[in-house]
Amino acid sequence: MTRRDFTEQDAHLALDGEMPPEERGSFDAWLESNPEMKARSARFAADRARLQDALGPIAEEAVPERLQRLLDADARRPRQWLALRHLAAAVLIFAAGAAAGYGFGLWKQPLALHDRAFAENAIQAHVMYAAEKLHVVEVKADQRDHLLGWLSKRVGVHLVAPDLSPQGYDLIGGRLLPDQGKAAAQFMYQNPSGERVSLYVTREKGRAQTGFKSRVEGDTRAFYWMDEDYGCAIAGAAPEQALLSMADAAYRQLLAAEMPK
Repeated sequence: MTRRDFTEQDAHLALDGEMPPEERGSFDAWLESNPEMKARSARFAADRARLQDALGPIAEEAVPERLQRLLDADARRPRQWLALRHLAAAVLIFAAGAAAGYGFGLWKQPLALHDRAFAENAIQAHVMYAAEKLHVVEVKADQRDHLLGWLSKRVGVHLVAPDLSPQGYDLIGGRLLPDQGKAAAQFMYQNPSGERVSLYVTREKGRAQTGFKSRVEGDTRAFYWMDEDYGCAIAGAAPEQALLSMADAAYRQLLAAEMPK
């Protein structure tokens, strides 16, 4: 039986079945002697189950007509097939229970320090600006074209402001923010009751893709993920399932914006 010090990362490895078998006995004993981490590990498992229950039906949805046309075309444009690979992974990951690490694969990669800091920045930015009355955004939604052009140029990647109106939230504008030495874009949304959520986006060229991850600080939760060009987080005090639905919608629209027309 291998003995060593264990961490939260090992809880994720055990949950995903990626812990070496020779370490499992020691890990289970360590977990029993650490009630706080045992409770946290149980919460990780419950969170993953809720995410799978919420997003599993995606696998049953029909392929959008425009994507089907790409599937039926030949492979003359590599970018198409790269985007289709992302889409296929997003659709299949829940149904198959696979661990491919694309699209919405859950908890398959340890929480890297960079990802953790990214999520914290998104939450802190949301808490700071969502509370503003007069200066919640720098550029309002009625100047949408200017907002998107400006933020795309500063962040260094083509940006869209996803439509979250089906989830009850309308875009009210956005602003430019710093994130670990580079630029970040924040799009702010509001529902008729005045509650706000924000989408936080940075350029993450060359970063490994991740599935959805969740981080909570106080009353604010963020669902966040890394794509080929983007680091994205949806943050707010909305109910968990509502926030997850918005993250799902934002992911789909950002992916569609990357694909060739």
